[in-house]
Amino acid sequence: MKTAFLSLCALAFAVSCLSIANAQEPLVVTPVGPRQVGSPVVADQLNGIYRNGGNEFRILSQGPKKLKVQFNDEWMTRWGYPNLGQATSEATLEGNVATFTPGEAPKCKITLTFLSNRVGVTQEGTDADCGFGRNVMATGTYRRVKGGRPRFVPVVK
Repeated sequence: MKTAFLSLCALAFAVSCLSIANAQEPLVVTPVGPRQVGSPVVADQLNGIYRNGGNEFRILSQGPKKLKVQFNDEWMTRWGYPNLGQATSEATLEGNVATFTPGEAPKCKITLTFLSNRVGVTQEGTDADCGFGRNVMATGTYRRVKGGRPRFVPVVK
C-alpha cells in the first residue's frame, strides 16, 4: 500500500511538471528597432505598411510623438458586395503605444502597440461607432510588409 501511494504521488508530480512545461510563456513586448528596453520608440522607425489579411495600416512619422495613420479594410458580404472601413488621422505616440480617434468618431478609439516589425491593434467601439462599414474591425496583429515612407490612398466617401 505504501508503494502504491508513493507511485501515485510520483505520477501526480510528473503530471504537474508536464503541465507547467507545456504552459505558454507570457507575451513579451519587444520594442521596435535597436534601442534599450524602456526608452521611447523613434517615430521614424515605425514608417511603413502593416497588413493583417485584407486589413492594412499605413503609418508615417509626423514628428517625435506624432504619426499619420491610415486604416483601410474591405469586408465582403456573401453576395460579393464590399463593406469598407477607412480612416486617416493623426495618432499620439507615447513609448511604443499610439492612439487615435478615426475622423469624427468620438465613440471610437484605436490603440496601436508597436512590437518588432509588428503592431497589435485594439479597437474600442463598434464598426458603426468608428464610421466603418458593417463587420469591419481594425483589431488584430499586423505584420510590417514594407518599410519607409508609405503612399496614402484616397479615402472613398
